[in-house]
Amino acid sequence: MEESLLDLNRLPQHIAVIMDGNGRWAKKQGLMRVRGHEKGTKAVRETVETCAELGVKFLTLYAFSTENWKRPKIEVDTLMKLLVSSLRKELPTLQKHSISLSAVGSLHLLPEKAQRELKEVVELTKNNKNMSLTLALSYGSREELTNAVKLIAEEVVKGDLELDDIQEATINNHLFTKDMPDVDLMIRTSGEHRISNFLLWQIAYAELYFTDVLWPDFRKEDMLAALKNYQDRERRFGKTSEQL
Repeated sequence: MEESLLDLNRLPQHIAVIMDGNGRWAKKQGLMRVRGHEKGTKAVRETVETCAELGVKFLTLYAFSTENWKRPKIEVDTLMKLLVSSLRKELPTLQKHSISLSAVGSLHLLPEKAQRELKEVVELTKNNKNMSLTLALSYGSREELTNAVKLIAEEVVKGDLELDDIQEATINNHLFTKDMPDVDLMIRTSGEHRISNFLLWQIAYAELYFTDVLWPDFRKEDMLAALKNYQDRERRFGKTSEQL
């Protein structure tokens, strides 16, 4: 897939990726699951750099779900250590491409070392303007929505918000992603066709793209293929083709 086949004026503003297939990749290679996670870091780097170079403004990666805490301890521990080491290693890449880093989810559940590294990289990249990279860590969309409902209910009880004044924007402003636009394109690798509790509110009108490529094998050409597929679609947002 050639980059020249894309219309750079019609790129999605916000891309979200469910990075799936690390374990299956490792199994196919006869390796432990954790090796798949390690190999997946190359796909992360190439995806981030590709999006930044093309001009995508927002990229959100599903790095660790609330359900992932249920995995074997050795795998969870490895993932947390990999998070810390990756944040250190990828800082030069973030600075080179002027990418700001943020994270959403129940971040207080992360190990203290991971929290410290994350805060440091977020602080060091906060003034970068080219692209916003968000890691969904210890994230679950149902938990996010439940939290938003509680916050809104508290404001109503306190008298700071009238019931009739609750709009879609009210909910948006109480989500972890309140500073980001809705998702335009959601990509899931590995051949699975599920959303897996990821940005359920934010993908209401997103185009969904599923590929059989396992995450460790996902490369620039795979991202370009997803973007070409996105541009070949007609986004109607409830309207008819004739109304567009």
